[in-house]
Amino acid sequence: MKGIDIAVNEEVWLSVTGLRNEGATVSRGNTSELGNFNKVQFYKSCLRNQEFASRTFNVGGLAAILRLLTYIVIWVLTPRGLNHATLTEEDLILMYCLMNKIKVNWVNMIHEHLFKVGKKLEYHIPYVILLSQFIEYFDIDVETEVVEEIKALNQITITNLTKIGLKKMKNKK
Repeated sequence: MKGIDIAVNEEVWLSVTGLRNEGATVSRGNTSELGNFNKVQFYKSCLRNQEFASRTFNVGGLAAILRLLTYIVIWVLTPRGLNHATLTEEDLILMYCLMNKIKVNWVNMIHEHLFKVGKKLEYHIPYVILLSQFIEYFDIDVETEVVEEIKALNQITITNLTKIGLKKMKNKK
């Protein structure tokens, strides 16, 4: 950044985020720390009606509370720019961990996601506040930096929420 070399080690992570580099290191193809995790069985267990399981892991068939969890995983924790209506194996693994209170190594998860941002166009940098805290920690001068305004495409809209199956319900009295 701006020609300044920074090293984000465990001490920096702990100081800036309060996160320790510990917990299950899980990712696509790496579920050894989850015992007998099976993505198909787990997905079916999340469905409102398990008889209507499809070959793709669609969000629309999930129970309402699990659709909210997918929203958090897909849009907040590890956001991507493509196909929010279909869960990836990584999404299912994170949901499984969160639902079963399995401690996840978030330092590794964030690191891996930032690595994907640099390699794949469909991934975006979601951790603006986190990155700002790193800039502040290393006392990097950003006075002359170009500021980009948030555009409508960077915002979560009602259309996006509808696509994953969330809809506004009338209050029942």
